[in-house]
Amino acid sequence: MRAKPDGSYISYFSNLVKINGGINLAQGIPGFQPPAELITILKDIADKQHHQYAPGIGNLQLRVVIENNYGVEPDELLVVQGATEGLSLVYTYLFRMLGSNLVTLSFDPAYESYSRLPQIFNQKFVSFPLIDEEVVDFDELTKFIKKNKVKLVFVSSPGNPYGKVWTSAETIKLLELANKLSFFVVFDSVYEELYFSEKPYIPLDNISERLFIVSSFSKSLCITGWRVGYVIHHASHTKAIRAIHDYIGLCAPSVTQQALAVYLAQFQYGKTFMEELRQRVKNSFNSLSDMLTRLNFTIPRIDGGCFIWARLPTPFTDGFEFASELYDATGVAVIPGEHFSSSKLNWLRFNVARPIEEIGIAGNRIADFMSNQ
Repeated sequence: MRAKPDGSYISYFSNLVKINGGINLAQGIPGFQPPAELITILKDIADKQHHQYAPGIGNLQLRVVIENNYGVEPDELLVVQGATEGLSLVYTYLFRMLGSNLVTLSFDPAYESYSRLPQIFNQKFVSFPLIDEEVVDFDELTKFIKKNKVKLVFVSSPGNPYGKVWTSAETIKLLELANKLSFFVVFDSVYEELYFSEKPYIPLDNISERLFIVSSFSKSLCITGWRVGYVIHHASHTKAIRAIHDYIGLCAPSVTQQALAVYLAQFQYGKTFMEELRQRVKNSFNSLSDMLTRLNFTIPRIDGGCFIWARLPTPFTDGFEFASELYDATGVAVIPGEHFSSSKLNWLRFNVARPIEEIGIAGNRIADFMSNQ
């Protein structure tokens, strides 16, 4: 078995494919090209004067398009270098505001940034389990938050690695609890356009001092390398959070911001492309999910996102060992569940934002691998 890396499992298994080849079901990289119109616009803009720093708060044309799409005011929006910077920026801002003892909570299993940011700042992270991988017990959550003196809660909807979509009732209840118990909520909506049935509720009508909404164009337009995201927040945070952004982010890439500003304005915020992408991801999800179910994996209800979150069948018990041997034998890279939860040693995460033909090949390789064990 391979030695476990010290850093991100996502980077580790994804880099195996980038260096040695294979099928990357590890990192959440869409396997589809961005909108053709967006690429044409980018080529045109590359010949123009958009190669110096953009305004720190974001390209002014792009800001207007985002503000209109979400119905937010100019002092409630900050454009950043992808959602990763958005999460880091908010955490840094709250750490500066609250000082030490910034106890952070997320729901098990948790995306890596939610637990690693507290680790970097030498702060406490706690995870809260869902009932049957899906339901929030708010009575127990209230007790848990009080007991651990939680000051920050990360929520993703649809989730990563587990694609739970929070209902409007659940989200509103969490925000009411935040106001009552004086903690902050970071609502990660990066996958908001990748849902399987109903469009996720984004609490734009409930923006208070306790709420930050973080998102990006990375997944919805298949441009993870463009690094353009945004944070929506209450106006009371504007001055201080922008000042921190000036020193840890400065500005997102100028050329890509301008290309997005033009494309989104001309093509209804990418509505048609996002609808087609949503169906592609859903088809790939259904295809691999059916295959894994036939192989006796256990998959909880998943309502959106780019991933299948699945428990290994008997007799497999070690997700890292399984993922390592699977890649070595077949070239298919997946992520061990322990990267997202210390209690999920026999779980895996599969990226399904890939062409269905590639998903079919990967599924057959996984089946062959398991039949030879």
